[in-house]
Amino acid sequence: MTFIPDLSILVQFAIASVILAITPGPDMTLFVSRTLSQGRATGFASMSGALFGTLVHTTLVVVGISALIVASPMAFFVLKIFGAGYLVFLAWQALTKGSAFSPEAKAGPRISLFRSWMAGLGVNLLNPKVILFFMTFLPQFVSAHDPHAPGKLFFLGALFVAVSIVVTAPMVLAAERFAAAMKASPRVTRVVDYLFAGVFSAFALKILTAQAK
Repeated sequence: MTFIPDLSILVQFAIASVILAITPGPDMTLFVSRTLSQGRATGFASMSGALFGTLVHTTLVVVGISALIVASPMAFFVLKIFGAGYLVFLAWQALTKGSAFSPEAKAGPRISLFRSWMAGLGVNLLNPKVILFFMTFLPQFVSAHDPHAPGKLFFLGALFVAVSIVVTAPMVLAAERFAAAMKASPRVTRVVDYLFAGVFSAFALKILTAQAK
């Protein structure tokens, strides 16, 4: 099918998506916190809201990048160079600042599933790092000259959501044990940080090498 990238691209994208999904951050903190304080249904509601935000970001990237490809392949080239630099920046942040994961288990007033869904959506849509990440991450896996670029970008966005569900759903189901394990083993979190930094540094190098040919 024309909208499905090559197998090698899918494997690379899946690996990067898994590393990103398991990296603790504001979204993971929200899922686990809501599960601990309100129950699994609320945790899943906030998770689904954040994943819907991912699809919104994907749509914006498809519309913007598709227009950019048509208007100027050189501009797309510049975006890819910027993307490589941004991936290096993310890797540096992971090594120097570490992950942000501090779930609160304190019970509070009952929160509706819709409000939890909106909270997840807000955490995703209003995070400038997520916006920049999708603007620079997705285009690395699609050629600027590919006439099927929009379909492939949508497919990769959907694949990212699927991978995220597989990775984060067990965290919600076992939120209490997961939170305790993360707090008791800071070394595990640092290992994830190093994995994140290593994978995205490698992608940045791959991008720059490809552009130099």
